[in-house]
Amino acid sequence: IIRERLPSQPSRDGLVWNSSPGALLTLPHFSDTLRHYPFYSDVLGAEPDNQFTAVIYSQLGGPAVSTSPLYRLIRNVARSQYVARIVVIWSSEKPPPPRSRWPSLPSSVPLNILQQQVVSSISQRFYPHSLIQTAAILSLDEDCLLTSDEVDFAFSVWKSFPDRIIGYPARSHYWDDAKGSWGYTSKWTNDYSIVLTGAAFYHRYYNFLYTHWLSPLLHKTVEQSQNCEDILMNFLVSHVTRRPPIKVTQRKQYKEQPPGGSRSPWNDPDHFIQRQTCLNTFAAVFGYMPLLRSNMRLDPVLFKDPVSNLRKKYRQIELVGS
Repeated sequence: IIRERLPSQPSRDGLVWNSSPGALLTLPHFSDTLRHYPFYSDVLGAEPDNQFTAVIYSQLGGPAVSTSPLYRLIRNVARSQYVARIVVIWSSEKPPPPRSRWPSLPSSVPLNILQQQVVSSISQRFYPHSLIQTAAILSLDEDCLLTSDEVDFAFSVWKSFPDRIIGYPARSHYWDDAKGSWGYTSKWTNDYSIVLTGAAFYHRYYNFLYTHWLSPLLHKTVEQSQNCEDILMNFLVSHVTRRPPIKVTQRKQYKEQPPGGSRSPWNDPDHFIQRQTCLNTFAAVFGYMPLLRSNMRLDPVLFKDPVSNLRKKYRQIELVGS
């Protein structure tokens, strides 16, 4: 703050200091252009980009066949009219398939495979990779079930709320009086406070904050458990914006079941216990509970209305089970 008061030093615009979230959360190292941040589009009258980058985190390393969940997901995302690039973060111990075995996509949709060269880190899914040039990021788990209509609709919602996390799988937190601590639940109720980043849009600035601004203790908690990175991203965005995420449509089940009786890491009983612990650690480090509840769900116009399908823009969404 003092440095910016010196005439020879660069200073930030008064708009940054006098509007939420303030200058301390608008880091100048990210960009010197205000429209590159998610907070000022309304004030500046600037609309977000009309494209997004899909980042798929691959941890399971499934078979390189056309029917695999990862390959189906890549093809579904590539059908979106708004996708600029698909990036696969390959975090499996198995080597990635050769380039010739990956799905063939339109020339307008580059596919990049980034294999982690060092110790696997689940936070790599939120690293500000130089390949990500669009403001919007579609964060996906490799076994996600989204259709191209669901992708396009969620992106249209994100363009109206570029400072929020917009997505499909919702979770909630609550205060447990008996234990005197915060609890985490996946039960479907009338409200939620978390939208998991296994199928969600958010602004790429949050990757920068996640990597360069968060406390090392928070990163250590995620790395030790190899879990909770999605909860931490929700903590970060709610802390910055003081607003809850936004859930779209009725979809509840957003992951495919593992084939052949294999178990996904997310189905491990310890996974849920770790998330309870993470929730309380994060709240302690932040000094308060930043997560906020919401009971809002956004659906497409004419969703479930008894009118001709020809009048509906996102027709596939109505065929998706809850």
